[in-house]
Amino acid sequence: MAGETTQLGFIGLGVMGEPMCRNLVQKSGARVMAHDRDPAPLERLRAHGAQACAQLREAVEGSSVIFLSLPSGEVVRELALAEGGLLDCASKGQIVVDTSTSPVGSTRELAERFGERGVTFIDAPIARTRAAAEAGALSVMVGADPAVFEQVRGYIATFATDISLCGPVGCGQVVKIMNNMVLFETVMALSEAKTIGERAGVPAELLFEVLSKGSADSFALRNHGMKAIVPDEFPLRAFSTIYARKDLRYARELAAQTGVDARGADTVDGWFDAAIEAGDGDNYFPVIARRLAATPRGSQ
Repeated sequence: MAGETTQLGFIGLGVMGEPMCRNLVQKSGARVMAHDRDPAPLERLRAHGAQACAQLREAVEGSSVIFLSLPSGEVVRELALAEGGLLDCASKGQIVVDTSTSPVGSTRELAERFGERGVTFIDAPIARTRAAAEAGALSVMVGADPAVFEQVRGYIATFATDISLCGPVGCGQVVKIMNNMVLFETVMALSEAKTIGERAGVPAELLFEVLSKGSADSFALRNHGMKAIVPDEFPLRAFSTIYARKDLRYARELAAQTGVDARGADTVDGWFDAAIEAGDGDNYFPVIARRLAATPRGSQ
């Protein structure tokens, strides 16, 4: 692991980024330079030993590895390519690790642009919940050269328990985007099952409990189904419908690029749109169960 003189950068201290950065500070043994536009998480992380940086350049210069945790691929691209942005600040020999969920094509293009400057850009999108981020128990899917992967794996292990090398740059994003597409479609199926079951006389709690004992069991059933859909609780500051639809858009774009008729993803996108139109865009994305239950067949 890193020595005390090693410096790392961490950019983006949102719902997932803040606990990830805190774990990196506490476990890496490195000096961590943290940057975000919001001063509140910077102050909280300062108490744990992070160096708060008001400017992007402060977090980048002198850091051997720079982690990004940003809301979308579009934000990553803007941060990277803006005048005075990450591409301008980075130096030869540095490694940029993008833990955001970003489009595959954009990720590979950025890797080429940074490579022209002698900077290595890799993708390492994360999966699981904020609670997992707090516990340092995320799953991370990495797209990188094996040698680069070995250079950063120890740092990633400060906030993740499962770290998978999925192939060259962009392949981590492919796996993450497919993970989320499967999750969203499973949540749609659970929403359908709940509504059908209730209308046919079986309470949702009983239905999901019995399903969990058979071949329909899944992580989505036990977490999104039992903990959100059944109690009808879809909090803010969880994985919102707006963010989920953004990830699904990446999946649908990838389907189009690879010539796949992804009708299940298209259907889920319609329910996300309905939830956003109903004012549930900031709510936890399984809120689509409400929309499905309230919408007569054929009117969605």
